[in-house]
Amino acid sequence: MLHAINRRINPFKPTAGGEPPLLIGREKVIRDFDKGLDNGVGAPGRIMLITGARGTGKTVMLTVLGDKARAHKWDVIEETASDGLCERLVNELRSKDSLIDKLTLAPSVSIAGASVSLGQAELSSKRMPETLRRAMSARLDVLEKHDAGLMISIDETQAASRADLIAIATAIQHQIRERRNVSIVFAGLPQMVSDLFDDEVITFLRRARTNVLADVPIDEVEEAFMQTFKDSGMSMDAVLVKRAAKATVGYPYMIQLVGYYIWDAADSRESTVISQEDVDEGIREAHVDLDNAVCIPELHGLSKNDRAYLQAMAIADGPSETRDIAKRMGRSAKYAATYRKRLLDAYVIQQTDRGEVDFAVPFLREYLREQG
Repeated sequence: MLHAINRRINPFKPTAGGEPPLLIGREKVIRDFDKGLDNGVGAPGRIMLITGARGTGKTVMLTVLGDKARAHKWDVIEETASDGLCERLVNELRSKDSLIDKLTLAPSVSIAGASVSLGQAELSSKRMPETLRRAMSARLDVLEKHDAGLMISIDETQAASRADLIAIATAIQHQIRERRNVSIVFAGLPQMVSDLFDDEVITFLRRARTNVLADVPIDEVEEAFMQTFKDSGMSMDAVLVKRAAKATVGYPYMIQLVGYYIWDAADSRESTVISQEDVDEGIREAHVDLDNAVCIPELHGLSKNDRAYLQAMAIADGPSETRDIAKRMGRSAKYAATYRKRLLDAYVIQQTDRGEVDFAVPFLREYLREQG
């Protein structure tokens, strides 16, 4: 006789872009977006900029907001910025609407013996704003007959070309003027916001609701850990909960990693009671994963001098003044300033006060110290 095996499922999901069951400190962003869809055309929550350091959950938020839009019976197009962004958007807008004139896709004509693709001409950079606007309008014509709308999300917006952003901004602005049922959410590193706001062609985005995803307060992490472990059938002493929460420093990705590995350590012993050893092992495994998933990629592609600047920063336990970093490097302030700007632009570091910088990603300081 076969007996069903009741296997517990780990409630923590430290997967990039996947929606974890634990979404703490992000409720207001979700609520604002949901209200924007409910309140109709012109509601502020329909245009959003979501920023934050790597690992703060920007991609997760796009997934969650996309699910919210689908729950309202909206069509959702999800893209990640890279070369050809607008061309992909146009193709996706058209591919789901059979009523759009197929002649606009890629018809060819022969002129004096030469074959010319009208579709390619339509997708040229000069024509792109108009092409994207027309494709968006045609899609909305169909959706609005069913009281639905269109949401577009763009991840890693800092990687988008200026031409693509102008085309998208122009198309969206037109739909807003026409009072169409459209929403757009951009996600990217904080530098994206200043770059977008500084561009005079994309000024309408200054009206967008900006949400900066910061670290989660430790007391909220404690509450979330306690409740999540309890709901999954695990018990955990309050002292151990506090230690686990403190180890995350409120960094969203680390919250998922620490929770996942602590839960897994107890489950591998077939125990429902989390021990001190489970917490120690979980924190240790979480750091290994974080190094591989965040710290190492963060340093990839940086020059030797970029790394030297970071190593000089890592000597201090907190923010460093630029002149102090230069002294530690044994270089002039002007020399160090070159690499300061490069690292700020890449958002590897951030300015904390006038003349001071610190690491933009938690645990990068510790990783650099370990590497020597």
